[in-house]
Formats: sequence, C-alpha cells, structure tokens
Amino acid sequence: MDRFQEMQVFAAVAQDQGFSAAARRLGLSAASVTRAVAALEKRIGTLLLTRTTRSVHLSEAGQRYLEDCRRILAEVQEAEDSAAGSHTQPRGQLTITAPVLFGELFVTPVMVNYLTQFPEVSINGLLVDRVVSMVEEGIDVAVRIGELPDSNQHAIRVGEVRRVVCGSPDFLTARGRPRHPHDLAQAPIIATSSIGQSRTWPFLEGGEPLSVRPAPRLVVTANQAAITAACLGLGFTRVLSYQVASKVASGELEIVLADFELPPLPIHVVYQGGRKAPARIRSFVDFAVSALREHPSLQA
Repeated sequence: MDRFQEMQVFAAVAQDQGFSAAARRLGLSAASVTRAVAALEKRIGTLLLTRTTRSVHLSEAGQRYLEDCRRILAEVQEAEDSAAGSHTQPRGQLTITAPVLFGELFVTPVMVNYLTQFPEVSINGLLVDRVVSMVEEGIDVAVRIGELPDSNQHAIRVGEVRRVVCGSPDFLTARGRPRHPHDLAQAPIIATSSIGQSRTWPFLEGGEPLSVRPAPRLVVTANQAAITAACLGLGFTRVLSYQVASKVASGELEIVLADFELPPLPIHVVYQGGRKAPARIRSFVDFAVSALREHPSLQA
C-alpha cells in the first residue's frame, strides 16, 4: 500500500477500534489491515495503536497522527470533488454527536431536514451523555452544552440553557413555593444521577456560591424519568431548561427559585477543519447553527 492508503486504513482502525471491523468496512482482509498499520508504525518509528486481546486504542502519538490523517484525507477528498465540479454539492458520510435528550429533541430534526436537502450525504448520529473525543471516535460535528476547554476545534455559539428547579402546579399549591434554596432541604426531591453525582445542588445568592444537599425520595438515571415524576406531583427536580420547556409552556411544570440560578450554560456547535473542512461538514454546521439559533427554547 502507498502512504495515502495506509492513512485510510489507520483512520478506519482508529474509528472502529478494531482491525476486523475496519477490514469489513474497507473491503479488505484483516491480515492486510494489520500489515498496513504495522508498516506505517515501522516507517514512522513509533507505536500508534495500543493493542489488547479485546480492544485497540490510540497512543498519544496516534492521537496526533490521526488528527493529521483526517485533515489530509479530507483535503484530498475536497480537491477531488472540486476537480470533478462537485465542490458545491455536499456528499459522503458525517458523524454527529450530541447529548441524548438534546439530540432527540433538537439535533435529530436538524439531521432529518439536512438529509432531505442533501441526498448525497449520510449521517451517523451518536447520541450519548458523555464527552466524546472527536479525534479518537471520528466525530465531524459535536453539539456541546457547557463551557468548552481550549482546543484546536472550531466552535460556534448557538444558544444557552439554564439549570432550573421545577415542580407541578398542584404539588406547589399543596407544598408551597420555596422562597430560598434552603427550603429544599426538607422537601420531596427527585434527583438524577446525570446531574451532580454528589447530589449537591449549587446556586448563587447575591453573587456568592450557595449549595444545598437535599435528600431525594427518588433517584433515577434518566432526566426524562425525573421530569415525568415531577409532572406527576412527586416533588421538585433540577434539570436543564430545554428539557422542560414544553412542560413549562403547557403548564405541567413551574420553575421556582429563578433568582438563585447559576449563570446559563452555553451551547456550541463544534467541528474540526475550519475553512478547510469538507463541504458536507461546512454545510451541516451552517445548517445546524441557523436552525438551533432560531429555536426559542435555546435562547435567553
């Protein structure tokens, strides 16, 4: 294999985290894929992949090399598309990631509408409640909620969400509306393990941090389950504002203690490559940014 082919093989192995899976996707034998990566490592003079009996992971050098490979391969594809006169027509596969519930509510409609407009693109949507490594897992575009660490990735802010405490109107009428976060200490609480593993709920009072550690009557692993329990009148829950926007609008839930909320969390569309990114990435980013910025649930 030439160097270009070896890069393609290495990128596939890194994305699929296995030689056999990469071989199936590339239409090659597992032995050919193994030899290509071994030849690449020998020529470079360093280990790019750490192998175990069950998995394959990138080494530190492999992570850096993979990022360069993806950039080079994308530039080659873009050059070929441009030479063929198709540089204005996005094509190929995109891999998109977003948090589960946010992805279901907001990103999935964007993906569907984008695919309708661009029939030569296919999308692999990875909806997970964890921070995905874009380089290691071959992610083209990510939607992130929260402050971003410094990185080489490009990010466009599209909105913000609040961390809100809410309960059903019937529950609030019977229990009374809290006037201070300390009122939650003895109140019925529905907690989610995805927000604050320590079960501590942070607030602000007069610009100073304030924390409350309520004793939950119910702990669930999914935010939607906590929202359902709150709608049924079990108690207070604390989630992100977009997750209950429709319930608040319909009157099923009411937000309390808004004066003590932390600053909103930003929402960004993150991608790699900048102006050199393939047309499919640039067009999806533009499409997603426009759609998300127009959604009232994601704005102040």
